[in-house]
Amino acid sequence: MNASQSPQEYFRLLLLTVMGQALSAAGYTLDEHPVQWAGGQFRFIRRLDEGLYGIIEFQLLSYTDTVWASGNPSRFRVTLTRSDQPAPTALSQHPRFARRDLSALVVEDFGVAILPSAAHWWEFRNTQQLGSALAEAGHLIVGYGLPWLAGDLAPPSG
Repeated sequence: MNASQSPQEYFRLLLLTVMGQALSAAGYTLDEHPVQWAGGQFRFIRRLDEGLYGIIEFQLLSYTDTVWASGNPSRFRVTLTRSDQPAPTALSQHPRFARRDLSALVVEDFGVAILPSAAHWWEFRNTQQLGSALAEAGHLIVGYGLPWLAGDLAPPSG
């Protein structure tokens, strides 16, 4: 890692290294907003059918100015949004609008107890842990998030 890189820049680099190819293959592109990146927010977006957008948002909370040297864990979470608005902060009245944390979707909606809780944040203290955390989140995005956003996979009803 370059000493001049911020934790946010390094996170983006690893995010693209670990998940960029899979998200790109699914038609998602990284939203180019360096100001948001500096705040730890990284958004991938794809145009879906019926004028909708699929949005995958990573929110990084880094607790140091240097890349994870303090020993305090940094963390990230993943939020999924299906909306007729390309910005997930815009409220939508669309009947297929949905916004859900990936962990809540997997644990609560699909009933898969693979994460400690529905309010899970992936924690890491170093590059290896970050890579593992991104890989775990990536598997859940590909297995649950992408098909849920597209409307191809719905949680069991009952």
